[in-house]
Amino acid sequence: MESHIDTPPEDEHDSAYSGLLVNDAHWAFGTDFEDPLAGVDTTVPGDVDAATLATYALMLGDDALVMSHRFSEWTSNAPDLEDDIALSNIALDLLGQARLLLARAARADDSLVPALPEGSPTPPEDALAFFREAHQLRNVRLAELVNGDFAEATVRVLLFSVWRLALLERLRSSRDHVLAAVAAKGVKEVAYHRDYAARWFVTLAGGTEESRRRLVAALDQLWPLWPELFDTHPVEAAAAEAGVGVDPATVRDAAEGVLDQVLDAAGLERPQAPRRAGVLGRTGRDGMHGEPLSRMLAEMQSVARAHPMGQW
Repeated sequence: MESHIDTPPEDEHDSAYSGLLVNDAHWAFGTDFEDPLAGVDTTVPGDVDAATLATYALMLGDDALVMSHRFSEWTSNAPDLEDDIALSNIALDLLGQARLLLARAARADDSLVPALPEGSPTPPEDALAFFREAHQLRNVRLAELVNGDFAEATVRVLLFSVWRLALLERLRSSRDHVLAAVAAKGVKEVAYHRDYAARWFVTLAGGTEESRRRLVAALDQLWPLWPELFDTHPVEAAAAEAGVGVDPATVRDAAEGVLDQVLDAAGLERPQAPRRAGVLGRTGRDGMHGEPLSRMLAEMQSVARAHPMGQW
């Protein structure tokens, strides 16, 4: 079987450094900070429910926004400079995706955007990022956990990117032009995230007794949230039915096939830990989150909320 975790050619996938050395499109498709969707057809297909499309984009955007913030917390805290830059670059990639997806959600259904003081210069995507409460976010719970050690970061990047890449690969054929464009760009970015994490996963598994112990502990800790990634929320089902989204249940085999290759290369098996239950059947997609997300938002949103009329 052909490996899915080989190092990509230099001209195919950006290196960990390339995005920091040039003023390219980490934040959007270009450098237009006034409208991140400039030049992209944002018309909602006529037979697609705008509210469904908007909420679906919000889900994918919140995944990227919250995970981006968690990875940004590694800046200056990684084991060495190279990994400090790599994790920061992953955070930037996801932040760029979040901006586009939140902008798409706002364009499809502006009723989702929190009301701000009249005259506020805050763009809709920023309002969605900085002025919603925790229960209004739709991210998967894997994204919001408090950071652990470097082994935990490695496992979390691996699980998240294997899953997200499988989604984005199919989302490239979305009938929505914005989601298709975000996916086409995101596939290139997330493929690097996956390969970076897979290499470190195998390295830690085959390193010292301590590095392997920490890796196994991190895998056992995070594994209960893996099944949640493939649960189909009604919004995701409706978006998939309309041809604009992807039912996550349909990418499970592909994602687990890649993950099994990494586990095999590391000499490990899937953990047997049971899935983490929701609260009255509700999980992150329903706005049910843990206290860590509330604390994270309190820090992330503090400046914007203190200066809602600020021009940045």
